[in-house]
Amino acid sequence: MKKTLLAGISVLALVALGACGGGNNDTTDSTGSASNSDAKHVGVLQLVQHASLDGAYEGFKEGLKEGGYTEGENLVIDYQNAQNNQDNLKSMSEKLVKDKNDLLLGIATPSAQSLLNSTTDIPIVVTAVTDLEEAKLVKSNKEPGGNVTGTTDMVPIDKQTDLLLSLTPDAKKIGIMYNAGEANSKIQADLAQEALEKAGVEVITKTANTTNDVQQVTESLANEVDGIYVPTDNTFASAASIVGEVVKEKKIPLVAGSTDQVEAGGLATVGINYKKLGKQTGLMAAKILDGDAEPATMPVESADSLELVVNKEMAKDLGIDPDSIKEPA
Repeated sequence: MKKTLLAGISVLALVALGACGGGNNDTTDSTGSASNSDAKHVGVLQLVQHASLDGAYEGFKEGLKEGGYTEGENLVIDYQNAQNNQDNLKSMSEKLVKDKNDLLLGIATPSAQSLLNSTTDIPIVVTAVTDLEEAKLVKSNKEPGGNVTGTTDMVPIDKQTDLLLSLTPDAKKIGIMYNAGEANSKIQADLAQEALEKAGVEVITKTANTTNDVQQVTESLANEVDGIYVPTDNTFASAASIVGEVVKEKKIPLVAGSTDQVEAGGLATVGINYKKLGKQTGLMAAKILDGDAEPATMPVESADSLELVVNKEMAKDLGIDPDSIKEPA
């Protein structure tokens, strides 16, 4: 009798506890951490994993936090990485839209385009995109006019090519490597070729469609030229360390589009810090989430600052004094 009574009391207690739990306004995100039901939901689609794009994502979260949105408190982030697969981009974009996120982030041009193809209603911010207007993401960079805005990673091509020429004063041939399938890479490569030819050097261009082709292309080009330029290209950025090993062995100075590419295997650049660029994007996103701004009337922003970055170990391996490398005037 006592056992039956105790069992009954235990069941009632559990029911009561369940009822109390039903009034909790917290939800649980995909990482298992609690978040308030009033939290903003942000979907992130990144093209591929490499230092520059990873840095942009980390900076984006910092910008959101500075703007008043902290993951696990009043912010839930659904992060998706397509690993450079077009099918993944499509399915992940559709998922992020279907889940009715409050805002979407596209990291790199293909990610941004895929998100826009999936929705013209949800606000989208993008980063690591060279020219949003050229990529048909906005009507114009000054007046986007739709549901997309963000930050451009257009680099100072003239400063970068001047830097390369200062490192190879006797150069007769300069090489450029990029993935021809990346529209923004081609924009930069064409501008670099124009600047280099104007300076009086012959330009040899080679392309790689996948990271599997990068080593062979780099070795081939390094045998023909006195210096190499690589724009902010996702394929070559993903294999930056491989590129670095080749140019070190061949003793060829390489100027890259981004600071991360230099740190991973280049010699120097005057470029963008992608983490800082991502933070700018996060601050823009926070204004949109606050209701203080709309993508249609929010101009595309450029990097707040540029940095001269020198890979000192690479410089020493090439027999160059790191302190002698200066930013072109």
